[in-house]
Amino acid sequence: MKTIFLSGSRNIKSLNDEVRTRIQNMMSKSLQIVVGDANGADKAFQKFLKDTSYKDVVVFCSGSNCRNNLGKWKTQNIFVDPKLKGRDFYTQKDKEMAGYADCGLILWDGKSVGSISNVFELLKNNKYAVVYFSPEKKFYNIKSLEDAQNLLKKCDEESMGSIQKKINLSSIVKSLELKQQDAFAF
Repeated sequence: MKTIFLSGSRNIKSLNDEVRTRIQNMMSKSLQIVVGDANGADKAFQKFLKDTSYKDVVVFCSGSNCRNNLGKWKTQNIFVDPKLKGRDFYTQKDKEMAGYADCGLILWDGKSVGSISNVFELLKNNKYAVVYFSPEKKFYNIKSLEDAQNLLKKCDEESMGSIQKKINLSSIVKSLELKQQDAFAF
């Protein structure tokens, strides 16, 4: 069975018809869905999954408490050092979901650091993401570093600066480039 990681920006609070159709396709194939517990897109995913009575869902939470589990699904609590705060605390569950899932569907507003970070986490794990880029209302298949870099070119300068600073984008890109080089070395 394939497992899909649903993720998205906290600024995205509802799902449009195109996104709902993609999720319905996943459900029709009886795919397992893993989703986070944040407000915004995670909560919107959960609401849709609950409203459709989909059962094969696991909610990943950092620490011992889930912020949202609308369908009362099984939870996967990820141990996090209690000294970590904010984004560093919640990123731990995202990394676990990227490792656990086979691929991801990510709703991105072009600004959210966490959402684009999840795309790179999937790439680091040799997995792909389908990104719904909300400013264009368009889906992009991200299967390579080059695909991710092309998507990032759509961001404004301020958002790129924030992404670079908060996740050290240059370092991530360099590590993925080295990984690609190693794959071709024999």
